[in-house]
Amino acid sequence: MGLFCCPLCGKKLVKQQGTLRCLNRHSFDIAAEGYTHLLPANRKHSAVPGDDKQMVAARRRFLEAGFYAPFANKLCELASEAVADIAHPVLLDAGCGEGYYTAQMAAENPQMRTAGFDISKFAVKAAAKKYPGIEFAVASIFHIPAPAESVDCVVDIFAPAVPEEFARVLKKGGRWIYAVPGARHLYGMKEVLYAQPYENEVKDTEYPGFRFEKRVSVQAEITLPDAESIEALFSMTPYYWNTPKEGAERLRALTTLKTEIAFDFLVYQRK
Repeated sequence: MGLFCCPLCGKKLVKQQGTLRCLNRHSFDIAAEGYTHLLPANRKHSAVPGDDKQMVAARRRFLEAGFYAPFANKLCELASEAVADIAHPVLLDAGCGEGYYTAQMAAENPQMRTAGFDISKFAVKAAAKKYPGIEFAVASIFHIPAPAESVDCVVDIFAPAVPEEFARVLKKGGRWIYAVPGARHLYGMKEVLYAQPYENEVKDTEYPGFRFEKRVSVQAEITLPDAESIEALFSMTPYYWNTPKEGAERLRALTTLKTEIAFDFLVYQRK
C-alpha cells in the first residue's frame, strides 16, 4: 500500500487493476510511468498548472550537469540526519519537480521510504519514468494527499511554505527541511538582468506547530559554459516571469556566466 491517500475524502488508497481506489469508490488511474494524478480539477489554478515540458527538461539538464551538487550533497546530509534514529523512516518531498533531489535522498538512505509530489504533471511524469523505485503523484502542496502523522521528514525545496499541512502530515518530533535562497543567490545573474541588483532577504521565521532548530548555509560559485545552461538556469528562477525584456535579452546574449549560488536550509521540528 502506498503513502498517498484519497485527495477527496482522505481514505487509504488500494491498488486495483491499474487504478487506486478508496472505500468511498473514488478512483484514480495509475499512469504508464507509475505515478498517480491526485489533483482534483477544482484545486487547479490553471488548465495545466506548474512547469511545462520544456522547463522540466531544461531543469533536468541543468541539475544533472552538477551545477547544484553542493546543495544536493548538503540536503542529503540533512535528510539523513533527520531520520537517523528512526527504524523505518518515511520522507516526503513536497514540490519534487522532476525528482532529482528526491532520488538523491532515496539513494543516500535505501532503508527510507521515499515519496514525492508536484503540481506539474510533466515534472511528475519525468520523475516517475526515471526513478521507478520512488512513489510519485501529481498533487497540491496546499492539500497534501497523505494521512495525518504519516511522515518523518518533509522536504520543501523552493516551494511554497504551507506549515499547517506539513504539521498535519508529520509525526510528532518529525522534521521539516525548508530550502530557501541565500542572500547572494544568483547575484551574478541579477547583475545582468537588473540595473540595480538586490540581495535576498534573510530571516528566521517561526511557524505555528514547529520549533526552529537551525539554519545551514551552502555557498559556492559556478560558471555556466554556454547559452543553453544559462537559459536553463534562468527558466528555473522566478526572474524568468518578472524580468523586463531588456534584462532577459542581455542575459540571452551571453555565452558564459559566472555567478554565486547560496542556499539556506531552515530545519524545523514538529512540536
